[in-house]
Amino acid sequence: QVHLVESGGGSVQAGGSLRLSCAASGDVYGVPVMDTMMAWWRRAPGKQREVVATITRNGSIEYADFVKGRFTISRDSAKNTVHLQMNDLKLEDTAVYYCRSLGARSYWGQGTQVTVSS
Repeated sequence: QVHLVESGGGSVQAGGSLRLSCAASGDVYGVPVMDTMMAWWRRAPGKQREVVATITRNGSIEYADFVKGRFTISRDSAKNTVHLQMNDLKLEDTAVYYCRSLGARSYWGQGTQVTVSS
């Protein structure tokens, strides 16, 4: 059983910053969740869920084009936490942000709301 709990969302003005955290626990068929690929996704109002950034257990990182240069994903294996540092936030970044683990079985957190206003 895997549990993913996001925190750090909130309301911010355009150009501001937020740092999201995902506390991960559990394992997937004996593999600790933090040993699997971790990712941040988001769902904007009226849109489908989309991937924002991914990070492997070895630290390989990929970003969606729309966040490159503004967002940074990182993982703290000692604290079983994955972070998403979001800088220079734009109105279109308003969404519910989800943490996801991508092992043999995928799990989602409950999401945290990020609202960017002008």
